[in-house]
Amino acid sequence: MIPVDGDFILEVAPSFSGRFAQRQKEIVTAISGDFEQVLRRYEIDSALRIAHFMGQVTHECAGFRTTEEFASGAAYEGRADLGNTEKGDGRRYKGRGLIQLTGRANYRQMGERLDLPLEETPHVAAQPLASLRIACEYWESRGINAICDRDDLIGVTKLVNGGTRGLQDRAGYLRKAKTALAKRQAIMVAARQPGSDPVLRRGSFGTPVAELQELLAAKGAALTIDAEFGPGTETALKAFQAARGLAMDGIVGQKTWAALRS
Repeated sequence: MIPVDGDFILEVAPSFSGRFAQRQKEIVTAISGDFEQVLRRYEIDSALRIAHFMGQVTHECAGFRTTEEFASGAAYEGRADLGNTEKGDGRRYKGRGLIQLTGRANYRQMGERLDLPLEETPHVAAQPLASLRIACEYWESRGINAICDRDDLIGVTKLVNGGTRGLQDRAGYLRKAKTALAKRQAIMVAARQPGSDPVLRRGSFGTPVAELQELLAAKGAALTIDAEFGPGTETALKAFQAARGLAMDGIVGQKTWAALRS
């Protein structure tokens, strides 16, 4: 997994000043030490999965400057579909989390999944680390990783948002996350020892993919060198593997790396 921490989050998130900058610093500092471990627990562990997760949550939590919706929650009062059946439930169970949890029923369900007393003490959901776990639990419950593997921004957004609100903003954060991750991949490539090349497959991106494309092009493949492992790169790779008697699986492991460099 590519190392990700508070510095990575701040590379993707927008910069603020004043009280918003202070609140952003508090949230990022609180989750920084656990960020990579929590993402790994939910298999948000590939470049595409991490990039899409960052693209979505950075929009949802207003650039990591809040873990609680700005509105009062009064608009949710009496919403039986959210389980808000008691007076004051709208405000009590307003949106909280990096991906906002809303309504008594959802607080109860998420509390049971995470073994947290969210229905009894709903403000726990706004605690930074709890808010990260809530976002990841929601991500897993909706099967979003599989959509990330297709690099499908619209599909991911619909599962997170229920529609495509803020799509342009989410796309911008996704691009920033991909750029930040590619930098980290480049550092890992520069530091790796011989024989420890990364395993690449469709959906990978960054410096290692550009190197793969350059090697395939040198072997005669006609493809664009864009650091994105898409269908064109996969087709060229399978053709190369077939010609060299390798397993034609479209995956670049150590044997394929060796053959490309021979």
